[in-house]
Amino acid sequence: MNEKNRTELATFAGGCFWCMVKPFDELPGIVSVVSGYTGGHTENPTYEEVGTETTGHVEAVQITYEPELFPYERLLDIYWQLIDPTDKGGQFMDRGYSYRTAIFVHNEEQRAKAEASKAALQASRRFKDPIVTEILPAAPFYSAEALHQDYYKTHPLDYKLYLKGSGRDEFLEQHWNSPEDQKRLRNQLTRLQYEVTQHKASEPPYENAYWNEFRDGIYVDVISGDPLFSSADKFDSATGWPSFTGPIAGGLIRREADYSGGEVRTALRSRLSGAYLGHLFFDGPEPAKQHYRVNSAALRFIPKEELEANGLGRYVGVGKHMLT
Repeated sequence: MNEKNRTELATFAGGCFWCMVKPFDELPGIVSVVSGYTGGHTENPTYEEVGTETTGHVEAVQITYEPELFPYERLLDIYWQLIDPTDKGGQFMDRGYSYRTAIFVHNEEQRAKAEASKAALQASRRFKDPIVTEILPAAPFYSAEALHQDYYKTHPLDYKLYLKGSGRDEFLEQHWNSPEDQKRLRNQLTRLQYEVTQHKASEPPYENAYWNEFRDGIYVDVISGDPLFSSADKFDSATGWPSFTGPIAGGLIRREADYSGGEVRTALRSRLSGAYLGHLFFDGPEPAKQHYRVNSAALRFIPKEELEANGLGRYVGVGKHMLT
């Protein structure tokens, strides 16, 4: 099998599996995210049986992914930011053994990475209490009923109401966007980068780093380093800001309504870091006419000849929006 197309499995338990799909879904290199049951002593359990707390199973998601495009370490980073790793008795409003957290590892390499990630989280003192999430060998995984697959897509209203009522989002905002996190960002970024990415400031047209940069290369998120745009998709929009016909991978860009300035616009954010990038317009080149107008301060440019050294060699010559 071509190394670039090699797939592996990752299995995570983090409470209700409805809430564990969307954060991983549609990211580059993620082939599928399946809700199911694992870790117990019965075969082919049902949702009702698992809920009785007699099967030993937990609700979990099993992710098929391409490690060359989305490494296991990045999956772990996302996982820790979805759960309360200090809670042995369940997750948020869902209580019981079947809602406990666990990382089910499929090989020794995953175990080593999971153990290191857990130790780093404990050492960070982000949480006052001990990290109790278990790291366990992968067990048979049973797909949940069709009703529970892609629940955020098939039952969007119910999903949003459940997520809001669970208290999960409030907990995660408190622990992963704390004053200490903001202080670290201020030290990491320039003042302009911080104001743009965190407070939706706009830098001056024609007075920014990349408005007239047309060398071959990749533009990455200035905070996370995620590859967002390619020079192959850059065009001169005559606006004085970097402009692209599309991102490298749509899954790394989040769109949201922006009502500021007395008009309705579509704002762009980097999905994993949450950094504000700019706006999407529809006055770009044919045929799609998409115009991703992005602030230079939200980006870092890596020339083509430096991609390999920066761990981005895979983005040369692969995919529609990647360098040839």
